[in-house]
Amino acid sequence: MPDFFQAPALILTALLLPAFGLLYSRSRDTRTLLWFLGFFFALFSMGATFLTPALYPWSAVASRTSMQLSTALFLGSLSPLRFRVWRFQILYVIPYTIPLVAASILLYGVFHGADVSGPRFFAFPLLLGMSFSVGMMWGTEKGSVPNWLGVGFSGVLGCAVIFVCNLQGPAVALNLAECINILMTVVLLVFVTQRFSPGVFLSVLGFTAWSLSFLNMLPWVGYHAGFDMNLAWVIAMGKVVAALGMIVLALEDELNRNQEGRERERRARLQLEAYTNLMLTRRRIEDFDRQAPDVCEIVVKHSRFAQAALLLEHNGRYRLAGSAGMDEAIAEPLRSLAQRISVAGFLAPDTTPAAAEHTMTRRLDLKPWLTQDDPLTALGLTTVLAVPMWGRTRAEGALLLKGMRSEGRRKAPGAEVPGMDDLLPIEMLVTRLQATRNQTMLFEKLIDAEKYASVGQLAGSVTQQLNNPLTVILGYATLLEESGALDEPDRKAVTAIVAEARRIRDTIESLSRVSREHADQPSAISVSELLADIEKLYRTDFLHRSIEFQVSVDPGLPRVLCGAQQLRQAVVHCLQYAIGAVERENPATLHEKPRAIRVEATSEGGLVKISVSHSGQGFLHQERAFDPFVPAEAGNETAGLGLSLCATILSDQNGRASAVNLEPRGAAIILELKAA
Repeated sequence: MPDFFQAPALILTALLLPAFGLLYSRSRDTRTLLWFLGFFFALFSMGATFLTPALYPWSAVASRTSMQLSTALFLGSLSPLRFRVWRFQILYVIPYTIPLVAASILLYGVFHGADVSGPRFFAFPLLLGMSFSVGMMWGTEKGSVPNWLGVGFSGVLGCAVIFVCNLQGPAVALNLAECINILMTVVLLVFVTQRFSPGVFLSVLGFTAWSLSFLNMLPWVGYHAGFDMNLAWVIAMGKVVAALGMIVLALEDELNRNQEGRERERRARLQLEAYTNLMLTRRRIEDFDRQAPDVCEIVVKHSRFAQAALLLEHNGRYRLAGSAGMDEAIAEPLRSLAQRISVAGFLAPDTTPAAAEHTMTRRLDLKPWLTQDDPLTALGLTTVLAVPMWGRTRAEGALLLKGMRSEGRRKAPGAEVPGMDDLLPIEMLVTRLQATRNQTMLFEKLIDAEKYASVGQLAGSVTQQLNNPLTVILGYATLLEESGALDEPDRKAVTAIVAEARRIRDTIESLSRVSREHADQPSAISVSELLADIEKLYRTDFLHRSIEFQVSVDPGLPRVLCGAQQLRQAVVHCLQYAIGAVERENPATLHEKPRAIRVEATSEGGLVKISVSHSGQGFLHQERAFDPFVPAEAGNETAGLGLSLCATILSDQNGRASAVNLEPRGAAIILELKAA
């Protein structure tokens, strides 16, 4: 006979159920959806007792399996742990629930709830044992509940269920299994929420009352009809209180999420303000890189990360430019590790996983660069978060982050996992750092170009100041040399004065040609003289940089029809590019091939070709070497600007500039001009 006294509980639960649907539609929270489905199956289980007896046994099957699914959904919502089978991630709650549902269908659908004996009976202890074995494996996983409690709870109560199955039958055992699921839900609520609130109190109270149905297995309960009725009423109303408590708990969670969202917004705003107020120098690249410790200090102070280190690329290798929150025991081995990292392919998206969805931060494994007995291994620093500083072709640096701090007084599960809100302000800072560093490198290149261009102006001033006194010195020295009144030692001294004065005059004439302004109209220019002047002026600079510099000019080279100043500027741009290419060469390869730059002038048909070759790295895209928006070669991102100006000058002079890669290594820029 149906328990009509449960009708009020059924009606109240049905009235509360739409509230779960409304909460889920607002929050789209998976846990709220599982709670809604759990109480939906519980409501269906209660409603199945009012079905006509003509539908038995399937009404009993629907009632019992719905209750098993209901309690399983509560467990799964609070402990959504998974295990891997091949490539699939499977929730533990699925293999835990399937044997219980199978036992309910077997008992009420196949055997119609009758007593089972003989070999068929052993199917029930087997199914129950399978379920609670999965429960023990579930308890070993790292989650909100301590492992010892999860394993002990599943093991002890699982053995109790099997014992009751053998003693009082599978029906009582399945009822006890439902009670154990509800009690475990109470335990999970306490450990997951870790707070005392109206929602937690009502939920714990309701589920505890709901789990009291295990008292029906006690023999003395059946002898007290009044107690039996009151217990059934308490269990039914416990479902209502549990539903009400879970609704309040869902509202509390939504309020907490809103509050945490406002707190994250406030923290992100403070971070952005601090990062915006950071003053970055744009004078020289060395001055910019010296600010790395200050950058790391600001990141550690205003973000959730306790440790930060900035790697920057220099001469084709990474180096530790600065760190914060790290003592020397960590910084020193990290400095050595940075030098072992190859620039090519570092932090490529296809080689490192993303730290969070919709972020460019990567989760970097340091093990490939760790040495045997590396101190970083002993310190547990084998994985870090890396925010790359992307250039046009590669990562020109990275901000390494470690030590995630918790947001509140307690450390919630997963607090060490960063979110987009934690990483976005830092990524904006790193993007600003990279843009400023590139701008500083560009300014430095332009300053160098201006420095070379100013040599002509300086040469003009020097020639004006030295020419007149040198003429007087050379004139009197020549008169003395032609005089017959000098003895042999004096004549040798005067001859030396005349020779050195003439050498100074040749140098002044070279400077004069550099400083001389030419008209826009092309004229016949001697390439050999122009290259000889450039060699004299810049050879000291090449010696200072330890670069072998060679100039080769074919004898009888014809003149070219162009502007001398424009051609000189084009050659200087090519030399600047070559210097940058060889200086970024890996020092470890210098013993194989020394750093060298060679300028060669030849004639072919009606053209004169000036080739500026170097022993550095070749062009990334030689067909687009003169495009200012494409890097000419890795590590020399701003060279494309100078080469673009070079190509423009040659085009204005009715010439052509081309680029080729040399084998096995090196590259050359070829300037072609019409012979006069």
